Amino acid sequence: MPPDELDRLSMLDALHLLDTPPEPVFDRVTRLASRLLDVPMALFSLVDADRQWFKSRVGLEVDETPREDAFCAHAIGMSAPLVVNDAQQDARFSDNPLVNGPPNIRFYAGVPIRTTAGLAIGTLCALDTKPRTFSEEEVQVLGDLAAILTKEVQYRERMVLARDQLAHSSEVLGASEARFRTIFDIASVGIALVAPDGGWISVNKALCDIVGYSEEELWRLTFQQITHPDDVSADVAQLAAMGRGELDQYQLEKRYIRKDGSAVWINLNVSPKRNDAGVVEYYVSVIKDIQAEKAAQQQVAALNADLERRVQARTAELQDANVQLTAAMKRQHAIEGELRAREAEIRSVVENANDAYISLDEEGTVTAWNRQAEDTFGWPRNEALGRKLEELIIPEAHRDGHRDGMQRFLATRIASAVDQRLELPALRRDGSSLTVEVRIRALEINGRTMFSAFLHDISARKEEQEKREYETRHDQLTGLLNRRALLESIPIAQARARRSGKTLGMLFIDLDGFKAVNDSQGHEAGDILLGVIAERLRAAVRKTDSVYRLAGDEFTVLLEDMADTFDDAHTVAEKLISSISEPVELPGRAVRVRASIGIALDTGGAERSSDELLKEADHFMYQAKKAGRGRVCSARRPY
Repeated sequence: MPPDELDRLSMLDALHLLDTPPEPVFDRVTRLASRLLDVPMALFSLVDADRQWFKSRVGLEVDETPREDAFCAHAIGMSAPLVVNDAQQDARFSDNPLVNGPPNIRFYAGVPIRTTAGLAIGTLCALDTKPRTFSEEEVQVLGDLAAILTKEVQYRERMVLARDQLAHSSEVLGASEARFRTIFDIASVGIALVAPDGGWISVNKALCDIVGYSEEELWRLTFQQITHPDDVSADVAQLAAMGRGELDQYQLEKRYIRKDGSAVWINLNVSPKRNDAGVVEYYVSVIKDIQAEKAAQQQVAALNADLERRVQARTAELQDANVQLTAAMKRQHAIEGELRAREAEIRSVVENANDAYISLDEEGTVTAWNRQAEDTFGWPRNEALGRKLEELIIPEAHRDGHRDGMQRFLATRIASAVDQRLELPALRRDGSSLTVEVRIRALEINGRTMFSAFLHDISARKEEQEKREYETRHDQLTGLLNRRALLESIPIAQARARRSGKTLGMLFIDLDGFKAVNDSQGHEAGDILLGVIAERLRAAVRKTDSVYRLAGDEFTVLLEDMADTFDDAHTVAEKLISSISEPVELPGRAVRVRASIGIALDTGGAERSSDELLKEADHFMYQAKKAGRGRVCSARRPY
């Protein structure tokens, strides 16, 4: 364990890097390490109290390993890079489970990643499954890449320090963040909060104007870096005396080096902000541009008088603003009370709604799940919250579309599913399917998008609709498609035939002898006979062809993908006559019926309506009956 273990763990926790999603700024470095050093594995490892967790990894599947097995736990305690040429020959690691088992580490090189205070929170390391020797140049490359990570970590450290110090410094921030930012930003002099190491925590626009840097550029510098070299020692000495408690504040005149390289004289006033233990948390610096005063001392008195008047005016304005703010806060408290009551009412309505209510965040994670959602989908609220919606109710075939649709909407604010009433398939927890009617709204709240959806189970209604649709297009006795379905199908089949250049054929079939069977054996026997004939017709045609019952003992067959000849149609018709004429076993005795068939072809010439094609086939069917029944007639063979 390093001697500064408690401080190290405290800083690691404060950086908020553990157990967070991958970030490109770290992933780029580990990828470069793997490529430049030609190693199969490269890691940015964070050494926690009892584990090492990988913020970024290349070539390794696991997210973490025990600290007691971690090479990096050794590396963070060293001042120089740790290089292990052959782990099996190193007494520290020869019995390590990561050496003798997956991922079978033989070579390791690691450089500590340190905070500004020198605390090693983890390492950048390169690993191989075979022994090797690292050259000085390769060690330098690993060190350079580690420096990139160190700079990013220290930048985040300053940001964390800034957030923490600003959050706990009520004397600096004032009673209201809004008031503080107003005073801070509109001040006519530069104001800055400076970390003990010299890094900028917060700067106002006036300071940026003085030095010529943007706020973001200053965050990556220290005050020492922009101070004239001849003035640094005096400033640092005063700061050290203040840190020791010898000074409550100090003021001096010094020069900054502007971004364009020119020098500017400033008057600097620095005071410390200490915590309850007396330790300096940060310094409050007020910076005044006195370049003009240096050039023209005679204007100092007038400038000070004007500044005093402006301060008094600003003070009066702030006092007035404070009165207004107090009144506004009272109004806000009243509004917040009304809002809480309204929110409670809305929660009650949503919770007791007849529709399932689900709310999602931008990542598609469930943030709300009402009682009806539990009943509809079978997932208890406590199990649904925090999970992705596609894991709960979206069928696997639709999950990619769901994710893509959300990302497209977040990027373009355009989506086919938002603000629409849709019917979509869904899944219950037990794996059973249902159909839901969905209404989705997208809301912008504090710069983030949330999705609010109401879902209603319409499975029973859909089944009833499908049943009614089936009954309107099918013959109840035989299960064949009916006349309505035929008239709907002919134009569609004609369009397919024209696109493919094929011929569409229609066979009009009328049974010979059916009436005699129906009269002698009864309607029940006639129904059985029609059912048998329907099955024979279905079995005798191709899957691309369709069989319809028009009425009584009349049937039609649509033949698709035919060559432009009557011979094919006649061949099918003769096959059907042969099949129909086979004996049919009825209660009491077997009977035999025959059929007369008329043929009409649509060769893609002049457009013909469904009725015209049907009448032509019907006409030739009657010609077949007149010619002696049990025959096939068409325009090519009229008898």
